[in-house]
Amino acid sequence: MAGIAGCGSEPSDAPSHRPPPALEAAAAAPGTTNVLSILVTARADFADSASVRYGAPGEPLDLATPAVQPEDGLVEIPVLGLSASTDYELRMVAGGEGGVTWSEPLRVTTGPLPVDLPRFRAGGPSPSPGYVVFAAGTYGLAIDEAGRVAWYVRFAGPSLNFQAQPNGRYVARPTTLDTSDVEPVVEFDALGEVTRELHCARGLRPRFHDVLVEPDGGYWLMCDETRIMDLTGVGGLPEATVTGTVVQHLDAAGRLLFEWSAFDHFAITDLELEDRTGATVNWTHGNALDLDADGNLLVSFRSLSEITKIDTRSGEVVWRLGGLRNEFALPGSGPPFLRQHGARVADGELVLLDNFGEVEGSRAERYALDEEDRTARLMQAYSPTVATRASLGGTTQNLPHERTLVAFGDGGVLQEYDREGQVVWQIEGNAGYVFRAQRIHSLYHPEVGLTR
Repeated sequence: MAGIAGCGSEPSDAPSHRPPPALEAAAAAPGTTNVLSILVTARADFADSASVRYGAPGEPLDLATPAVQPEDGLVEIPVLGLSASTDYELRMVAGGEGGVTWSEPLRVTTGPLPVDLPRFRAGGPSPSPGYVVFAAGTYGLAIDEAGRVAWYVRFAGPSLNFQAQPNGRYVARPTTLDTSDVEPVVEFDALGEVTRELHCARGLRPRFHDVLVEPDGGYWLMCDETRIMDLTGVGGLPEATVTGTVVQHLDAAGRLLFEWSAFDHFAITDLELEDRTGATVNWTHGNALDLDADGNLLVSFRSLSEITKIDTRSGEVVWRLGGLRNEFALPGSGPPFLRQHGARVADGELVLLDNFGEVEGSRAERYALDEEDRTARLMQAYSPTVATRASLGGTTQNLPHERTLVAFGDGGVLQEYDREGQVVWQIEGNAGYVFRAQRIHSLYHPEVGLTR
């Protein structure tokens, strides 16, 4: 239930020519999209900032939200990461030159969790701080170190990909029953409210695999372009439907800034012969993108078993790693990785999930790249505690202190590793199909400290 109360001031020793902040119409109500959240609102005059202190009724209010600045005298503060079916007492605290003002206590009882919300158990000797974000069916979730769902949003349809972004929002691409429609990427705020839709230019279909939203709201998307091609000269059919990946950079208003198409830079023979003989050809299957320190783009093409670096000024291919057009000296006699996912680059190192390259099962691999000499050296591999084959999906994430988070897709494993490859945290039992997972530090500001 919601609570509305009056306000009171607490004295301050600091002299000021301004009156103390005035709080009016302070109110608290359960979140509309997430029973683990409460929204506290008030009118705050003469205040520079405000936050919410909260805890169990009658107990010290030891927990606090981050401070926010009033806008035109109005304050809206989400309280996140709460427990379901629990009584809370809350007080808004406003501060300014004239001192500090507290609202009277507000009381709210959170609701029960949805019956279809997935449950998890997790643990490990030394997990990194924060929460792990991923999609599970029709939900986007954030779980704590014990596996408790601390935040969630329900999608309009199932989504494999759910990501926190550098602009402080989350994105997903829910699917619908209509296979002919162009499904956009949907952006959510910290309360789970939809803020906008992200579309590809030229009416192309966004791929669900990876999205990068920049702090200014601009974004990078992978899109599908389909052409009818005569492949009889390369072992295929005369009217094959060929799908290739297009990468687009758009500004916050959706205006196209940059576009790169596989049709302009790759050949159909970059794909293995057995994969280009059917009526439909999944030619490139872009499934990950990342920006390198030099501002250029790295794209993972699953069908080609290749990582490609692309110049974001000219659109030219800088180099190609793996696959039939590999340009690097590589460890071992076979391919370095096959049907990979989750490629990320940082400080000259490339980390990815090698889905099919190892006989004993899938593993994440970290390579040191020398772009000038075109060499790739395997530095570390991360394998599940029990050998697992991730036939579909999976991702990697670089974490502070040389740690790595790995989701093994449909293999049902989600684990965090230290620099020696030891498991320091994991979801216990079968995690389900975790296509992509990320660690974030804060539910309020998921962009702070976020690594790709």
